[in-house]
Amino acid sequence: MAEPTLHHGGCHCGAVRYHVELDLESKAIACNCSICGRSGSLLQFVPEAKFTLEKGDDQLTDYQFNRRHIHHVFCKTCGIKSFARGTSPTGDKMVAVNVRCLDDVDVFTQPTQQYDGKKL
Repeated sequence: MAEPTLHHGGCHCGAVRYHVELDLESKAIACNCSICGRSGSLLQFVPEAKFTLEKGDDQLTDYQFNRRHIHHVFCKTCGIKSFARGTSPTGDKMVAVNVRCLDDVDVFTQPTQQYDGKKL
């Protein structure tokens, strides 16, 4: 496993921008739940301390469903869901980064792991 490196990302229109430390050699989660399956998200989870929202907090709209544990935020201008906020099973604050929204990342080479979120 490689060391985490700094990556920049954001939404389509540029209203939301962030940077995050993560290891792109680690597998991203390809979940088939009702929201991830429709949006095509590829997620890597990082502790909140590894994620910095640079701009656009006022441009985010929050969507929650089911048990309301995850804040599925998206840009209210372009609709892109570039990350989500939540809490790990141990109570730590986490950010789920959509690898597809990172700058200069070839998602076709990104290792993935299937997750059956429909069974939750």
